[in-house]
Amino acid sequence: MTQEFSLSIRVYYEDTDVGGIVFYANYLKYFERARTEWLRSLGISSSGMMQQFESMFVVKLCNVEYHAPARLDDELRVSCRVLKQGRASLVLEQQAWNEQGLLCSAEVTICSVATSDWRVVAIPSEIVKSIHKSIQNDEKTVRPL
Repeated sequence: MTQEFSLSIRVYYEDTDVGGIVFYANYLKYFERARTEWLRSLGISSSGMMQQFESMFVVKLCNVEYHAPARLDDELRVSCRVLKQGRASLVLEQQAWNEQGLLCSAEVTICSVATSDWRVVAIPSEIVKSIHKSIQNDEKTVRPL
């Protein structure tokens, strides 16, 4: 079973549309924040990755499903969990919840690219080790691509 990371995010006025609910694209921002903070919790900062390894993660694919609306002042729990790991990519499950239940879910594929030319490169071994330390050993849950 993989370890789930979660981040608390408050819904601000700027996040909502004229109907007073979170604008659908803002869930992608919430998911980005959760991925960034998940990596930071593993000791991996975006700027450090670019400087030390001359690589960065970019979103390759995102499949989003909207379940229910979030509203102004809601406190959301936004999660991130590794589903699969490849040589140069990770498939993540991300979800946003409030007190009433699941609001939005996504399967997000991120891949490692070189900062010099945007070519796909292997995830640096130090980062793979950090990710593996955060994952409990369950071969059925985290599958190689």
